[in-house]
Amino acid sequence: MIEQLSIPTAAGHFDAIASGPAEGRPVLLLHGFPEAAVAWEHQVAALGGHGYRAVAPDQRGYSPGVRPERTADYDMDELVADVLAIADALDWNRMDLVGHDCGAGVAWSVAEQYPQRLRSLTAVSMPHPAALADAQQTDEDQALRSGYLTEWRQTRTTERRMLDNDAEALRRMFEWRIPPSRVEEYVQRLSEPGALTAALNWYRANRPGARIGTVSVPTLYVWSTDDVAFGSTAALDTGNWLTGPYHFHMLEDVSHWVPEEAADTLSALLLEQLNAH
Repeated sequence: MIEQLSIPTAAGHFDAIASGPAEGRPVLLLHGFPEAAVAWEHQVAALGGHGYRAVAPDQRGYSPGVRPERTADYDMDELVADVLAIADALDWNRMDLVGHDCGAGVAWSVAEQYPQRLRSLTAVSMPHPAALADAQQTDEDQALRSGYLTEWRQTRTTERRMLDNDAEALRRMFEWRIPPSRVEEYVQRLSEPGALTAALNWYRANRPGARIGTVSVPTLYVWSTDDVAFGSTAALDTGNWLTGPYHFHMLEDVSHWVPEEAADTLSALLLEQLNAH
């Protein structure tokens, strides 16, 4: 059973999906671009069915109630503060944190800055930010994969290009790996006034190559071999930035869209990680 929530914080109300008993061990799941909380629908239901209290919010810019206009309001410090504010609103002192894509970027930063708030971290697709920064500088393959970031950060014509011709460019990002009905939902959400700009402001507000230090909380990192954004160099280097228990799981022949394309597998890996810690 999936519930719809509205989570009040000082920044505004975050829309969210949730499952599981209120007293269950808390798990917060952070989506990436250009998706929404519903990307975690399978995992939220699976965790809830096993007695966890799983909550996946539409993050800053994706929730209409938290969509500031200034680019600076999407700085990583603000995104990290949102995670803590959501946890506080839910009366969670400690939680397991899961993130995919840029949601994993936020999760990595929370784990580095506030390890006392986490029981475990699961990062999907996006490697440790320092490993990624190093790869962007030293690995030609990763530099090419990250080339899109320059356009997204430097020009406001990106929104028009992504939404032109019935959002052809936005639809093409999903590589025909997830159901068309889900792609349509994402396109409709990001076609709302200001929504796509807000989502892209995550990239515009945060400088390329930003680094964080080592992470000490128990961590699972899931990377897929057909990911167009993140190559093997940063993926394999991620373990060098972990000082606590670490498990790396590689998915063969799976694209960037792991939570939906490999839903059963990822849900099983999450349950295994939570049971271990």
